[in-house]
Amino acid sequence: MPEWIPVPGSVKARLIEAAMHHFERAGFEGCGVTELAAKAGVTTGALYHHFGSKLGLYVAVRGDLEKRVVDRMEGAAQGAAAAGADGSPSANRSPPAHEPPAHHTWTVGERAVVRAALLVAFDAAVRFNACRLLGEPPLPGGGEGGEGGERAGAGAGARAGAEAGPSGHPDPIEVALRAHLPDRLAVGAAVLVAGWRAALLSVANGAPAESARAALEFMLGPPA
Repeated sequence: MPEWIPVPGSVKARLIEAAMHHFERAGFEGCGVTELAAKAGVTTGALYHHFGSKLGLYVAVRGDLEKRVVDRMEGAAQGAAAAGADGSPSANRSPPAHEPPAHHTWTVGERAVVRAALLVAFDAAVRFNACRLLGEPPLPGGGEGGEGGERAGAGAGARAGAEAGPSGHPDPIEVALRAHLPDRLAVGAAVLVAGWRAALLSVANGAPAESARAALEFMLGPPA
């Protein structure tokens, strides 16, 4: 069993379950260590033992969700890319001449990949009931934070070619998207991921998922 998957019913599993519920309801800043431990039926010492801090627990929960979303994004992006590689002239067609300069334009195939990946990612976040968890921006890391001077856990350095978030580490959703796009579209990918997060937060704050998805579809453009 992978290290990040806890044994069902264990202290670690109960903490993760409680954290998913409370972080989704109130966000990182809205949850306290005492509240999280009480909901899991464990001591605060158990939380610190397994995760080091509230931030460590948050990173574990969010990281698991991001892995699951990225897996689905990869499948959707690969499917869209394969559909665009059928030899049809439209697959790599650039937008009309009245649109921005060539180095800022998106081909029909590139748009299809991004659209498929982010819509699948949105649907997954809604299905996982994790719109706030995945809609929140990355947390600052490496310094004091949370309760009682909690510190961010260790993390890998920024991956080459990926935009680092406030924590100094790359956003895994953006990394997954950019893996299927050329460097010239890096800024566009970052903007679209920000729009994806905004759509998720609107659902977390009470908007109908169908309305938020429709807005995201409008931002991403029509299907190829």
